[in-house]
Amino acid sequence: MARVNTMEYVTIASTGDVTDFGDLTAVRGRMGPGSSHTRGVVMGGENSILNIIEYITIATTANSTDFGDLTSTRKHGAGFSSLTRACLAGGITPSYVNTVDYITIASTGDAADFGDMIATTGYSAGCSNGHGGL
Repeated sequence: MARVNTMEYVTIASTGDVTDFGDLTAVRGRMGPGSSHTRGVVMGGENSILNIIEYITIATTANSTDFGDLTSTRKHGAGFSSLTRACLAGGITPSYVNTVDYITIASTGDAADFGDMIATTGYSAGCSNGHGGL
């Protein structure tokens, strides 16, 4: 898998190619995503193994901005979110972990411990309980 620092977007209401959105602060892959209506976040990732959290303002194309740090470095965690909070569960550090971190999307700062999963896991997926007002 190629690791990159580029972000792209599509306008869903029309057909066409992707457009450049901006750049992440670090080259990496296998991050955990989350978002609110106005802000997107990516957590952790692989370029070795990272603990960084970055955010973008969805309505404005620009480079990402440092949000804070996870409680531990990891890749392949499951990112999921509500409209106010994003979590990263599990992952590899390089061993599998059961850690769950959370952040409040509207603010910035380091992640806090949310609790533990019942089993260690990596290569997971997450989902959301909200939608964009469709």
